[in-house]
Amino acid sequence: MDRIEKLCAERGMRMTEQRRVIARVLSNAEDHPDVEELYRRASAIDPHISIATVYRTVRLFEEAGVVEKHDFGDGRSRYEEAGDDHHDHLIDTKTGEVIEFFDAEIERLKTEIARKLGYELVGHKLELYGHVIPGAEPVEREGLIYKRRPRDEVED
Repeated sequence: MDRIEKLCAERGMRMTEQRRVIARVLSNAEDHPDVEELYRRASAIDPHISIATVYRTVRLFEEAGVVEKHDFGDGRSRYEEAGDDHHDHLIDTKTGEVIEFFDAEIERLKTEIARKLGYELVGHKLELYGHVIPGAEPVEREGLIYKRRPRDEVED
């Protein structure tokens, strides 16, 4: 049983075979697929899955809190498995590449800013948009953890 299917079972959701396939596809995704990409991947496993089934299932998974929906500014809702490992996103505006990262300094600053304004922070979402500086190599620094999809997997 994959992670999303397990979470669905814990939340008492009825899991049809088609929902299991969609859960498996989402659990195995290393990117942030939209519904049409999920449909393409799921229908390769089970050709009887309709795009309407994928839309309904993704909405159910989102309502149950097992997937998160993102809008990275390209007009398509993207999905990823909801998890305890908080991370933020940097979106390359030229290639569409999505880089997941965690930065301890940003986490500290957001909490400090909220406190200065008289708030206790209960959550946040950070999406950065940019493009690669020609000739620049990403610099790793202490406290920054990121996951980058290889460029050959990114569609132009």
